[in-house]
Formats: sequence, structure tokens, C-alpha cells
Amino acid sequence: MASQLACALGPFPASSAAAASASTVAAAILSSASPIPVARFVQLHAHLLRTGRFLPRLAPTAASAFLSLAAASLPSPCALSVLLHHLSPDSIPSTFCCNNVLRSLREPDALLFLSRLRALGRRGNAFSLAIVLKHCRTLVHARQLHANVVTEGYVRDVLLATSLVSSYAASGDAYDARKMFDEMPVKDAVAWNVLITCYMRNRRTKDALKLFDEMRDGENGVEPDDVTCILLFQACTSQGALDFGERVWEYAKDHGYGGELKVRNSLITMYTRCGCVEEAYRVFSETPEKSVVTWSAMISGLAANGFGKDAISAFEEMSRSGVAPDEQTFTGVLSACSHSGLVDEGFRFFDIMRYEYQLMPNVHHYGCMVDLMGRAGLLDQAYELVVKEMRVTPDATIWRTLLGACRIHGHVDLGERLISHLIELKAQQAGDYVLLLNTYAAVEDWEKVAEVRKLMKEKGIQTTPGCTTVELNGEIHEFIADDDSHPRKGDIYEKLDEITKHLRIAGYVPNVSSELHDLDSEGKECALTYHSEKLAIAFALLMTPQNRPIRLAKNLRVCVDCHNFAKVFSGVYNRVVIVRDRTRFHHFKGGQCSCNDYW
Repeated sequence: MASQLACALGPFPASSAAAASASTVAAAILSSASPIPVARFVQLHAHLLRTGRFLPRLAPTAASAFLSLAAASLPSPCALSVLLHHLSPDSIPSTFCCNNVLRSLREPDALLFLSRLRALGRRGNAFSLAIVLKHCRTLVHARQLHANVVTEGYVRDVLLATSLVSSYAASGDAYDARKMFDEMPVKDAVAWNVLITCYMRNRRTKDALKLFDEMRDGENGVEPDDVTCILLFQACTSQGALDFGERVWEYAKDHGYGGELKVRNSLITMYTRCGCVEEAYRVFSETPEKSVVTWSAMISGLAANGFGKDAISAFEEMSRSGVAPDEQTFTGVLSACSHSGLVDEGFRFFDIMRYEYQLMPNVHHYGCMVDLMGRAGLLDQAYELVVKEMRVTPDATIWRTLLGACRIHGHVDLGERLISHLIELKAQQAGDYVLLLNTYAAVEDWEKVAEVRKLMKEKGIQTTPGCTTVELNGEIHEFIADDDSHPRKGDIYEKLDEITKHLRIAGYVPNVSSELHDLDSEGKECALTYHSEKLAIAFALLMTPQNRPIRLAKNLRVCVDCHNFAKVFSGVYNRVVIVRDRTRFHHFKGGQCSCNDYW
């Protein structure tokens, strides 16, 4: 490889003086620790080959410098090729140099380099294994390195054990990650944080929250640090676990982490993602030095909760305060315009981002604009924006956003085109076919609905069941449609029947368009009766005091019928109901919703 590159660069200096000068330059480059451009490295490599001053003739320090430079300057596969070509028993770099090289290589190149070193007699040390483990992302490699850790007697090394837990987590193996964690003789806060991250990455959020108490229990308990608090806030955000999040916040304040900006930023996000906008704004207002992350968290939180005009006001206040918005800030304010139907304002902020702040829109910004236009019924214009004006390649989320707008407005022809785009991307999911089903059902084309159902059955496509969760005293209760698994199912169903009777007297009429099966009106009403949101509301009414808001989290978009049900319920029972669905919040109070039926 190197000789071919040398030929491509042409002849090297012929005179002895020129050669000496080149050697001086080569020595200077080798003595520097900084990476150099690839072309410059190729010249150095060719010079060393031509003059015969190459490994193993280089002094040990120069040989080590060359290998470190190769790893730092070349793309990982090319660097590995050069390194393996020139390693020999007479030119093995020091362990320190080997570790520097390993830092620069990616998996699996780092593993191959380490294997070659060991074949030549350079075993490395515990730090060598930790470096490779840091980049390990596959289960096979994680297990290979675990075997090395055991055979080489490093099982009691906390850093290595923590790296192994992280590697198993990165490869999606939460079971082995926990098993490795349990075998650690000593566990510090970093190890616990890695395990929390592992559970969150594997969607075991409830298990992640349980670790907060578990890590402090017993004689060898470990006090959570600021990183633990941030991770737990993120878990609470994901789960909608407000009570638990407030417990973590009390702990953070008691242990001196309450003033740290990253902790406060995570708390603001947690509050807004649990529907507590007032509490989020209180923390925001009491934060003395607000970063762009702080402002963006507040703006995005206001947007998600339907306070579009307040989000715009916060953006304008941010500009006056001298903090420059970034891409995430504009994602928040564009989302605010989208959820509130502020079409003109959305286009205005899109132009401000591009022309005033010189920020190139990314796929998220275009997604907000497509959502804005789609919700407003400008479907053809939104499609034109995607296919003609987008400067980035549209991803599946863009097409799904537009497909959702087709469902709202019954635009069947465009919906069919959008499914074809998703098929081209090989990104179609069960939810995409459900959106198409909704689109056909909206225009009562039951023949097409049947065709799509048949296609889904042939392809083995399984839909995600709707699931609604309620937090009660730090415990998460889950409900699905027609759920009979809860220990208080009898009381729940009895209470729901009672609620439904009161709501019908008040004028509630089931919206049968939410049912996608071709049934008669009575059959559709029956199918809608025990949706997960309604079961969760009945349970919360049984278990929570009158003055406390009912907070629900739904994994899918709330259906029209459940939305109407919650609206009427909030007026009849004089209860505040806050529902977080897949895309936003709905605050129901006094028979009205914060979204003004625009979602």
C-alpha cells in the first residue's frame, strides 16, 4: 500500500542535501504529537520507505511515534493496515504507545490490533482492555474481551468491570450487563450510572428508576451523584413519573446538586414532559445563568404542552437576553407554531433561522414545517416542499408526518404515494399501515381497509397495542384496551361504566370514526368502550384525591373518541386531566382541551 502511494507522489529528492532536509522534516513530524493530513502522512511514509529509515531501523521512540501518528492521522481501516504491516518482534511499541494507538482505532480494528500485539508478546495492561471495551458495540466482541479480563486476572478492576457492563449494554444485552454488575466486588456511582443507562437504552425504564433506592440500600450503599440525578430525570421524563422525579429533585437539593445547570435543565425537561408547565417555569425563572439549553428546554416544553404563543414569547425574550438560539431552539419554536396552527409565524421563524442566524435547516426543522403545513390542510404544498425544496434527504419520519396529515384530512391519493416512499426507504412500519387504514376509514372505504389488513397479515406485520400508564405513589400502573390483568379490574370496570353513564347524560357521544373495523354503530361503540385511556382514567378516579390532577401517558396518539371522553369527563367530574401521547400534551379542564381540538 505505502509503496503504491509513494509512486503516485512521484520521485523524492535525489541530492544528499535534499534528502537530509527531508529527513529533518520527517524527524520534526515524528516528534509532534498532533495528527497531520492524510496526504502529508503518505509523504512521510513514502520518505521513510525510500530512505530505508523504517521500522525496525527507527529508534524505539521514533517507531512508537510513527505508529501513534498513523492511528491519529489515517481513517481507522487504513491506519490498521499500516500498523499491522509494520509491526514485528523487533519493533513492538511501548504499552503506553499501544494504548494511544488503541484510543484512535474503532472496533473491530482495535481488537485486531490488540490481537496482533499479543501474538508478538506485548500483552498490554488493564487500561488496554478498558480502551477497547469503550468502543465495543457487539455482543461477540464484548464476550471475547470479558474472557480476556477473566483469564488475565483483572476481574476485581472496577474500571474494567464498569466498561464490561457498558459494553454489554451497548450491544443490547441487559441480562449479561446486570450479571456482570452483580459480580463486581466494589460498585461506585459510575458503575450504577452505567447500569441505569443500560436499562434506559433497553427500554426498561421502571427498572432504571428502582436502582435509585437499590444503590443506597445496605452497608455498602453508594450515594447517587449529579449524573445519577440527570439520568433519573431522563427516565422519569420517559415514563411520565412525576412523583418519582420530585423525589430525585429533593435528593439533588439536599446533596448540593440543585444549583448545577445541567441538573436544572434536566429538571425543566422532566417537568414539561410530565405536563407540569408551571413548575418547569418556576425552576426556569429561578435559574440565574440560563444557557441556550435552558431556553431551548423551556421553549420546547411550552410547545409540547400546547402553549404556542408563550413559546414564541420565550423565544423573543431569549433573543433580547443576548443568548443566540441554536438548531434545537428553532426545532422547539417551529414545533410550537405547528401544534398551535400558527402557520404565518412558522414560516417567519423558518426564514429567521436561515437568513438571520445563518443556520441550515436539518431534517427536524423540515419535519416541523411539513407538520405545520399538513395540520393546516396544505398537504400538496407540504409534499412540494419535501420533493423540491428540501436540501437534505427526507427520512421516514418526514413521510410519516405527512401521512398523518393525510389521515386527518382524508387525502387518500397522497397517502398511497407516501406509503410507496416508505417502501423505497425500506422503512415501513406497522404504524404506517395503521395510518393508511385510518385514512381509508376516514372516507369509509372499507374495501381498501380490508385490502390493507390482508396485506399486513401476509407480511406478518404486528401493530403495537395502545398502552396508557398512570403513576401512583411512585409505582407505574399500565393499561391496555380491554385489560383484565390489574388486581383491581372489577372496581375499575365498574367505575368506568358509572363514568360513561354520567358522561352520556352530559352529552358525550362515542365517536365511532375512531374504530377501524367495518361494524355497525352499536358494535363500534362497544369496541371503543374499554380503551386504555378510559380504564386509566377510571383507575385514577378511584385512587387519587379530588384536588389532584390525573396524569396519563399514552404510547400512541390519543384517538378522537378518547379525546372527547376526557374533555367531557374533566367538566362533569371537575378534574384536571393531563394526557401525554406520542407527540404532545393535552390539558383537559372544564370540558375543554389546551389543544383546542387541533392536534
